[in-house]
Amino acid sequence: MFNELQGVGLKQTWYDADGIRTRVIEAGSGYPLFLLHGTGGHAEAYSRNIAAHAEHFRVIAYDMVGHGYTDAPDIDYDEQANVDHLRDLMDAMGIESAHLSGESLGGSVAAWFALQYPERVGKLVLNTGLPLSPNTQQGIDQMEDFLARSRKATGTPTRETLAMRMKWLFLEETSLTEELLETRFRIYSQPGRAAAIRKLTERAIGGLIDPANQESWYRPDRLRELKCPTLLLWTHHNPGQPVELARQAAADIPDARVVVLDNSSHWPQWEEPEAFNKAQIEFLLG
Repeated sequence: MFNELQGVGLKQTWYDADGIRTRVIEAGSGYPLFLLHGTGGHAEAYSRNIAAHAEHFRVIAYDMVGHGYTDAPDIDYDEQANVDHLRDLMDAMGIESAHLSGESLGGSVAAWFALQYPERVGKLVLNTGLPLSPNTQQGIDQMEDFLARSRKATGTPTRETLAMRMKWLFLEETSLTEELLETRFRIYSQPGRAAAIRKLTERAIGGLIDPANQESWYRPDRLRELKCPTLLLWTHHNPGQPVELARQAAADIPDARVVVLDNSSHWPQWEEPEAFNKAQIEFLLG
């Protein structure tokens, strides 16, 4: 990750987002672009994308509440908590509106933010994640597998258990570098951090496959209310939410398009950074 960021004029900053100390990695100037990682992730998920996007935007990759090095308060980590945190972070940074690009959980959060605060979103990118439950038994099985791996990783956060969890993200296991694994291990080794991530994972992933939760947060009918141009940046190998689900969602969103990448799974921004960067930048500048 250090190699990808060499020569990039970036800074790591902490902001007070309504009492939540929030870590942010910033680079570039221009119209703001927030990068939202997935469940249990952190800002380094975008290490291979920051430099390319910083040529055009003020890039803001941040640790969502409970994640990374951001505070992990004792709260109910539902979608609303994540939406509120993003709103408070934007307020703390003095940003009125921005593009949003969210991966996995970050995509669902970005979509709900755009629904609640349409005036604050320029364009929206949903990267292998959106507020829809899996529509196949295979998808449900894949999410249950991820939840089981996450429980092991947060119950006993060793490099081995974290590696098993992270390999779920990749088409090729070799995509998991030692540097990335070590970064994740250090984050999960913070006092109380693994327990917080376990709690928010149960809420996010458990809720995704729990029919009782779908009336609140996984609502295909609400997608029709999205007002901003939206890109669904997907892969042919995305677990849990296959490309057919993304196409179905795009048909409901008034101004949507779909780009599907071939050589990645749940982290295209990491496994196919050049293709990902090209597709996203072209959409945001178009």
